[in-house]
Order: sequence, then structure tokens, then C-alpha cells
Amino acid sequence: MLEKLTELKQQIETALSTAADIAEVDALRVKMLGRKGEITLLLKNLGSLSPDERKTIGQKANAVRDFVTQSLETARIRLEAEHLNQSLLSEDMDITLPGKRRKLGRLHPVTTITNELESLFVSLGFDIVEGPLIETVRHNFDALNHPHNHPSRDEADTFYIAGANDGYVLRTHTSPMQVRTMESRTPPIRVVVPGMVARNDDIDATHTPVFHQMEGLVVDKGITFSDLRGMLDIIVRYTFGEEASVRLRPSHFPFTEPSAEVDISCYACGASAKKPAREDCATCKGTGWVELWGCGMVHPEVLRMSGIDPTIYSGYAFGLGTLRITSAHYGIPILKPYFENDVQFLNQF
Repeated sequence: MLEKLTELKQQIETALSTAADIAEVDALRVKMLGRKGEITLLLKNLGSLSPDERKTIGQKANAVRDFVTQSLETARIRLEAEHLNQSLLSEDMDITLPGKRRKLGRLHPVTTITNELESLFVSLGFDIVEGPLIETVRHNFDALNHPHNHPSRDEADTFYIAGANDGYVLRTHTSPMQVRTMESRTPPIRVVVPGMVARNDDIDATHTPVFHQMEGLVVDKGITFSDLRGMLDIIVRYTFGEEASVRLRPSHFPFTEPSAEVDISCYACGASAKKPAREDCATCKGTGWVELWGCGMVHPEVLRMSGIDPTIYSGYAFGLGTLRITSAHYGIPILKPYFENDVQFLNQF
């Protein structure tokens, strides 16, 4: 049996030295190491030998098997390298041609605008805070002055979790983090809260059940509505250019008083104090103004429910529609492409 092992070793050395392609190497692997291979069968017959012979021949057989395995792998690597070299030198391949660049992903346009706004607010002394997507009803409604059965809940009522109408809900805005921040910090407070929200709202092509917001909150002594107006001017001019202007219209939000809707001069037709709106503008409908978000002074009751004395502190809040700002910034007329994950669309930004 020792002679047979020596013979097999010599046989594999000779065969591999003359092997012309990988197919021959694979055939030798099967012949020697397959289920019915010569070395495999030899190892199976070790049980018929005496203990002394089994030990001696077993060591030799294992050594030959390891040698054959290593030799086969070395031969495969050599033949693959030779095949590659032949391919590179063949007439149908030009190795001087530039390689194909790997395509890299891009940030979603909403993410890009969110990052730019975050950079602006950080430079103004704000902290970036984030909150849970599944909120308590208290933080989402009650502590923001939306009492139970109040009609204001119908405008933003969303998806309750496991029927727990008095427990948890997919947040309808990022405003719950106003409450969480005021409960965990003492003034002065300056935070913005970016994130995704959900509402039972898909009435037309300008509304979606899921969208992105960025909430802003400032609480300190002596904060006035004029501070809010100044902040809005900074945001609009940073986002839409120095020529953009702001208009405030009285409105109502349960968690701010007084409240206002924020309009900006139409970015589509370029309306301004010096240039009238285009009558056929589909964005502003010829008015020269486009509604973007809401704002107001934090309601004293909201301050009080969050543990802050409204006789000492005051504050303002604003809610930016990040998706709407992105559409305005890039001139995207409809919202559907944001959710289709179309690479052709995303590669434009």
C-alpha cells in the first residue's frame, strides 16, 4: 500500500505538469479525491489493516492526500493566470481602454435639503433633536393643546397602534418633541426636529399620507413675535435667495397663539415687490404668493403643561414642510417621484 501511495504521488505530479487547462485539473481532482477516487478508496481500506500498519500507512496516506490537494490548487491558480494573460493579449481585448466606473448612490433630494437646513440652524445656535415615530397620544395631541374629541384632531388623525386609541399613534407632526424637549430641558431652548410624519391625508396630488417635516422651537425670556418674523426671513432668504420675501396671514393652531400661515413670494414665476405675478402661473395661481408652512407663539397652556412658567418665559415655534421646500427648491411639480425610487429621477440631484 505504501508503494501504491508513492505511485499515486508520482502520477499526480506527472499529470499536473502536463495539464493544459482547468478541465484536466478538475478531472484529476475527481480521479484522486472524488467519492470513488483512488486516494479516497485507499483511505477507506485502512480499517482492514493491523493497528501498526494503519498508523504508518495512515500518516503516509494523509500526507499524500494533502500533497495532492495543494498541488491541484496550485495548478488551478497557474492555469487561471495563464488564461487571463492570454485573454489580455488577445486581439479582442484592448487593455489600454479605461475601466468602467462603479456608479455611486446619491442622497435623496429631501435628505439633501434637510441637511442644508440643519446646517443653517446649527450655525444659528440650534440643537438638532429627533424623536420616536410612534408617539404617545399625550405627546402628540393632549400636551399640545389638542384635547380629546377636539375637532383639530380630525385634521391630522392618523394610524393608532393595535387599536390603542388612548395610548400610541404614528406621529402626525414632529411637534411632540417640543413637549419632550421642554419636559427634559430648562430654558433657554433652541431646537429643530427633522423627521417623517404620517397623516390620514391624500386628498390630491399635493398631499401624501407620509411626508417630512422640520419643527423649530425657541423658548427664553422676552421672546416676541418679531423674533419669529426675523427667523422666518433668515430661513426663506437662505433657502430661496435674497430676493424672496415673506408674508404672514393670521391662522389658528391649537399649540400656538397667535398663529400665522407663512407665504413666500412665488419662486416659480419670480414674483416680487418689483415684479408682478404671472397670471397663468400654476404654482401661485397668479397671486404671487405660495403657502409653505405655519408658525406662532407657543401657547401659554402648552408651556404650562410642559412644566415651564408662561409668566416668566415665552417662545415661538414653526413647522417647515421639508418635502414642500424641496419641491420649491428644485422645481418639482408633483410628489409621486419622491416615493418611486426611480434612479433616473434621483440621479438628477
